[in-house]
Amino acid sequence: MNKYLIHFMTFKKFYYLFTILVNRDIKKKYKGSVLGILWSLINPLLNMIVLTIVFSTIFKNSIDNFPVYLLSGRLLYSFFEGATSASLKSIINSSSLLKKVYVPKYLMTLSGVTSNFITFLISLIALMFVMIATGAEVNFYILYAPVFLLLLFVFVCGLSLVLSTITIFFRDLVYIYQVITHILVYTSAIFYPSSIIPEKFQFILLINPVFHYISGFRQAVYLGAPPDLMNLLICFLLAIISLFIGVLVFEKNQDKFILYI
Repeated sequence: MNKYLIHFMTFKKFYYLFTILVNRDIKKKYKGSVLGILWSLINPLLNMIVLTIVFSTIFKNSIDNFPVYLLSGRLLYSFFEGATSASLKSIINSSSLLKKVYVPKYLMTLSGVTSNFITFLISLIALMFVMIATGAEVNFYILYAPVFLLLLFVFVCGLSLVLSTITIFFRDLVYIYQVITHILVYTSAIFYPSSIIPEKFQFILLINPVFHYISGFRQAVYLGAPPDLMNLLICFLLAIISLFIGVLVFEKNQDKFILYI
């Protein structure tokens, strides 16, 4: 039987457990909070207000409707950072469960990614409110936006499988990755237009995978334009390659996890 079919059947068998893990992660994130998951809406709006005050003055002649531009990039990056950072210790934090019963180990990693994706989708309501409040134009090209969100989700799933695997054998990655995400946030053109970067340094943006997903999403939501085919192809290839490598790395090492957790 094809190994991918086996994975599908296994996932189907443990789907209920997967939903429990996702629900647990969401509840854990907002445990003790009065407003709970509403913070998924409030937090990006508060951040947007602060960042708009700071950056809109600097780029007032370069970016139209800065709040929508900012939020359309910031929300995607926040999902990427939150999901991948949570994946680092996803296997390690589930060691007690994995040592007691058989559970597909990838569920621990992918449930974290999925819970972050759900809260991210809820936070997009904040973007919708801002678009309405600022009178942003919306046309049918916005229907391309879910394509980039789905591709980003697949990309993050693959990357998270790699990160969770490496962290088991090299715990310092948790701290190294914090530095990496700090670099990525400033090379994703979230707060500034990519056009201000000199041409000789444009490669810094282009080697950042998150930049491509943000660009594609903004093309549909912020600009209301059809997707750039090259950008769409890059996002698709990044997602497929990431998932392929993630599954390969995870499968090759998962039998050794129990010895290190």
